[in-house]
Amino acid sequence: MIAKGAGGPKVQEIVDLCRRAKVPVRFEPRDALDRAARSAVHQGVVAMGAAKEYAAPEEAAADARCLVVLDGVEDPHNLGAIVRTAHAAGADAVMIPERRAAGLTETVAKASAGAIEHLPVVRVVNVRQELDRLKERGFWIYGVDERGGEDYDAVDYAAPTVFVFGGEGKGLHEHVRKQCDFVVRIPMAGAIASLNVSVAAGVVLFEWRRRARKGGGDEITHRVPGVSDAEAP
Repeated sequence: MIAKGAGGPKVQEIVDLCRRAKVPVRFEPRDALDRAARSAVHQGVVAMGAAKEYAAPEEAAADARCLVVLDGVEDPHNLGAIVRTAHAAGADAVMIPERRAAGLTETVAKASAGAIEHLPVVRVVNVRQELDRLKERGFWIYGVDERGGEDYDAVDYAAPTVFVFGGEGKGLHEHVRKQCDFVVRIPMAGAIASLNVSVAAGVVLFEWRRRARKGGGDEITHRVPGVSDAEAP
């Protein structure tokens, strides 16, 4: 992260080195750097290192039955909790975007209770484009959003499965939502319209796990209205 307005040969050298090394660079207001550094005493540049090396998208998707894609989860505690839950539910990997999202920090590692050592986490440049690639590989994409058209426990999940969860307070971005084959919701009994994203991930992923275990690990076929079982994808 580089403060907007910061300049000079040293800052430019950092930018050039980052770009050559394919390290994402973001130009942010200085108060954003203050929050990241937990101090106003910095020189306009804050670097964040990963607590663990990221996995390659191709390796994570190979032979996967369930992937979790996060569309802009910014709270490291939520990210860590989701990684922990995804591993416990039997997902094969978690995918996160490079920008405007939490990365694999020490806080995430602690919140995951060690799960980041066992579950691959992939960082992708563009979530929408990655969903396109996963579709080409035969994955079915299920977005989870309070505006979904069907209840999460009233649909059948086709395998291999991708679950997409939106960021805190924003839900799924519209361009990501459009890439989903289905968008499901978790019905609420109270006055609050939605759950914390890490809790929502737990609810949906363990429903997927229950279905998978009930089916003996076999592929779960999605029932397409008006299409016979023999014709269904």
